[in-house]
Amino acid sequence: MKILGIIPARYASTRFPGKPLVDINGKTMIQRVYEQASLANLAKVVVATDDERIAKEVERFGGQYVLTSSQHQSGTDRCAEVAQQLPGFEVVINIQGDEPFIDPAQINLVASCFEEEKAELATLIKAIHTEEELFNANLPKVVTNAQGEAIYFSRNPIPFIRGAEKENWIKAHQFYKHIGIYGYRNATLLAITQLAPSSLELAESLEQLRWIENGYAIQTKITELETIAIDTPEDLQKIVF
Repeated sequence: MKILGIIPARYASTRFPGKPLVDINGKTMIQRVYEQASLANLAKVVVATDDERIAKEVERFGGQYVLTSSQHQSGTDRCAEVAQQLPGFEVVINIQGDEPFIDPAQINLVASCFEEEKAELATLIKAIHTEEELFNANLPKVVTNAQGEAIYFSRNPIPFIRGAEKENWIKAHQFYKHIGIYGYRNATLLAITQLAPSSLELAESLEQLRWIENGYAIQTKITELETIAIDTPEDLQKIVF
């Protein structure tokens, strides 16, 4: 099975413009993400960007890139354009470009979902152990069925624990949060980017709900790993060498 790893990278970030090029202990963030992704079991890794500055940096450290449209609304859309330009891969893994220390094992775990022929889409989930995470609207939560397929994602805690005070929910049920890495069958990736935004997606501002609402199954696997995502300049202070 040939797997393509794509790292979407935008320069124009509202909270942290130019963050793919920020220096992290002598290497740019995009270089660190690329090097970590290259340690995974992927046939090829490319950066998908609409910015010449990022493309030049990738070229400088010896990586590969594809220039894409600046009109994409999501990393999924950017991945679909690259998949069309680079045929011959059965599976595409969308690797977050703002996680400079992503563990290759996470990428491999997503890829392993496609050992099942029926798997169309895949992502990772991680157990929640604190109230802070459970009630943080910036951390999407997920519930799955008996086959490990995602039933629903929400910014609210799901499920609702009836008959229990909210401070006791964390003890009453094992909640899971979504880890934002995606895998797609190539044909499925091209298909889902043709779907119109759905009502649930618009309500929660979570694009994966569009796929579920249109009948696509998202296979999940549980991970114990989680790396720091750099969303703002202040997040750089979380990095320890």
